[in-house]
Amino acid sequence: MGKRDNRVAYINPIAVARSRGPAPSSGPSIQDYLNRPRPTWEEVKEQLEKKKKGSRTLAEFEEKMNEKWKKELEKHREKVLGGSDSASKKKEKKRKEKKKSNRHSSSSSSSSSSDSSSSSSESEDEEEKKTIKKKRKRKHTRRSSEDCESDSDSDSKESSKKKKKKSREDAEKEKDDRCGGRRRKKTDRGHRASSSESSAGAGVAEDAELKKKKRSSEEKEKVSDKSKKKKKKKHKKHGRKKRPASGSGSDLD
Repeated sequence: MGKRDNRVAYINPIAVARSRGPAPSSGPSIQDYLNRPRPTWEEVKEQLEKKKKGSRTLAEFEEKMNEKWKKELEKHREKVLGGSDSASKKKEKKRKEKKKSNRHSSSSSSSSSSDSSSSSSESEDEEEKKTIKKKRKRKHTRRSSEDCESDSDSDSKESSKKKKKKSREDAEKEKDDRCGGRRRKKTDRGHRASSSESSAGAGVAEDAELKKKKRSSEEKEKVSDKSKKKKKKKHKKHGRKKRPASGSGSDLD
C-alpha cells in the first residue's frame, strides 16, 4: 500500500494577474481628476468680488426695513413730545382765557371795571401770596426734614461712636484682666519654682551632710578595726616569743 499524493499545484497570483491584463476601471481615474476643467484667475477674482458685494435683494430689503424703523421712531418721538407740548399749551390757553375774561369784565363797565381790576389784582396778589407761602412751606418742610435727618444721622453717629468706645474699653479691660491673670500665674509659678528649688537645695545639702557623716563614721570604724588588728598581731608575736623560752627552761631542768 503506497501513500496518497496530497500535493497541490502552486499558482503564482502575480503571474495570473499579469496574464489576465488590466482590470476594467469603474469610475473616473486619477488622470481624469487632474485633467478636470479649472477656472482662470480672472473668473476667480470676479467670484470673490461678487461675494464681497453680496446679493442686491438683501441690500434692498435692509434699506426698506431701515426706512420703516426711521418712520416709526419719528412718529413715536412726535407723540412723546406732543404730549408734553399739549400739556404746556393747555396751561397757556387757560391763562389766556382767564386774562380775556378779566379784560371783558373790565371793559363792560367803568365802575365794574375798576372793581374787577382791583378784585383781579387782589386775586392775583392773593394767588401769588398763596404760591409764595406754599413754596416757603415746602422749603421749610424740606429743611426740617433735612434737619431731622441730619440730627438722626448725628445721633446715630454719636451712638455708634459711644458703642465703639465702650466696646474698645471692654476689650482693653478684658486684655488687662487676662494680662494680670497671666502675670499672677507667672509670679505664682516663679514662687513655686523658687520654693521647690530652695527645698531641693536644702534636701541636697542635708543629703550631702548625711553622706559626709556616714563617710566619717565609716572611716573611724575602719581606723578602729585597723588598730584592733595591729594590737592582736602584736599580742600573737609576744606569745610566740615566750613559748620557746619556757621550753628551754624545761630542758635545763
